[in-house]
Amino acid sequence: MNRALKVDRRFLALAALPVFFGLQQYFEGMVWLAGAAGDQGAVSGNSLAYMFFAWIAWPVWVPISGYFIETGRKRLLYVAFAIGGAMLGALLYVPYFAHDGWLTIRFLERAIVYDTTELLDFIMAREFTYGIYVFFVAAPLLISRDRHVRFFGLLVAGALAVTYAFFQYAHISVFCFGGALASLYLVFAMLQKKEAVSAV
Repeated sequence: MNRALKVDRRFLALAALPVFFGLQQYFEGMVWLAGAAGDQGAVSGNSLAYMFFAWIAWPVWVPISGYFIETGRKRLLYVAFAIGGAMLGALLYVPYFAHDGWLTIRFLERAIVYDTTELLDFIMAREFTYGIYVFFVAAPLLISRDRHVRFFGLLVAGALAVTYAFFQYAHISVFCFGGALASLYLVFAMLQKKEAVSAV
C-alpha cells in the first residue's frame, strides 16, 4: 500500500487487497483455534467475520478498486459491478443472522468446511449462485486496462478452477486461501511501478 501511495494512488484500493486477505485468513485461523478449544461461540463469531470477507468484501471492494484505476465511461461499469456485488453479497450473508443453522462449521484434518444454506438456493442451483459471484469478483479484474490487474484476475480465476476441480468439499476455505496467495502478485505488481502512469 505504501508503494501505491507513493507511485500511483489510483492503485491504493487494489494494493489493500493483500492486507484484507490477510485479515480474512486471520479470522479463519481464529476459527481453527476456537474449534480446538471447543469454544463454539468464538467459532461462530469468527466464522461470520470470515464469511463477511467472502460474501461482502470481495464482490464490492474489487469493483471499487477497478473504479479508481479506470477512467471515462468505463467507470460506470465498475459502479454497476459494485452495486450488483453488494446486492448479491447481502443476499448471501445477511440471512445467517436471521436463520440459525444456515452457517455451520465442520473441521477436517487440513481444511474447514463452511456448510451453508443460501437464500438463493430456493430459486436456483448453487452453481448458478457461485457463477454470478465469480462474475462480480473476476470480471472487473479481467476487463481492466492494466495488464497487471488482468493477470491478477487470471490468477484468481485459476484459484477458482483448482478449487472446483480438487477441493469442492471445502471450496469456500480453499478458494479464499488461493485468492490470498494470488494477491501476493499484487505486491510484485506494485514493486514494478516506478511512476504514475495514465495508460497501460
